[in-house]
Amino acid sequence: MAKTGGLGDGLLIAGYNASGDIQQLGRIGGGPALLNFTGIDKYAFERKGGLRDGAIEMTTFFNSDTVVPATHQKLSALPRTDVMLTYCRGTTVGDPAASLIAKQANYDPSRGDDGMITFGVSAQANGFGIEWGRQLTAGVRTDTAATLGTGIDTVAAASFGGQAYLQVGAFVGTDATVKIQDSADNVTFADVAGFAFTQITAGPTTERIQLGNTATLRRYLRATTVTTGGFTSLPFSVNVIKNESAGVTF
Repeated sequence: MAKTGGLGDGLLIAGYNASGDIQQLGRIGGGPALLNFTGIDKYAFERKGGLRDGAIEMTTFFNSDTVVPATHQKLSALPRTDVMLTYCRGTTVGDPAASLIAKQANYDPSRGDDGMITFGVSAQANGFGIEWGRQLTAGVRTDTAATLGTGIDTVAAASFGGQAYLQVGAFVGTDATVKIQDSADNVTFADVAGFAFTQITAGPTTERIQLGNTATLRRYLRATTVTTGGFTSLPFSVNVIKNESAGVTF
């Protein structure tokens, strides 16, 4: 695939919006590993799909702020635990997004002749392959109270389950819960059983949830926030993957 511009895109890393510090994205990819099943009676390679994989690679600018930790402080820590990344291809509700549970493999500096310092970062999938879905928020959405989201049209209902990724930034308030609802007509929505994220009481935080692979999701989907104790600021992003065929397992 040819290179394309990334103007207006976004990248979230462990609840932190790093979009303004990303110079370029080198790779956003995955898919199954190719296993060699070539028999002696073949005249070319014969392959089948193996385990799913994925990676997001990027070049970042040097942005340091020790008071309010910036991109340098976040990435230079090289955490050993899993990190969630979400790439937003555009920041409009319904736009594509790719999410990845990964290990950050490196943070390699490079200094140009003009003095500019950049860092190369590679995040390698861990436990799950990269998953492409659609945004239920316009990039990062900030709610100040319980809010009904805008529905997206997924064309038709499907009974193959789905997955969802949540990125939460700096949360101010007592509690909030983000849940996904579905509808047959984009008017009457209902909660999808098993598609509510864990109650939020602090941020940043991230979470991935998945439905059983026979669960039904109706045509329209939206992200809604609810609360019992109240909140004044909830910056968050939701990427939903609606499985369109049987056999999606993890």
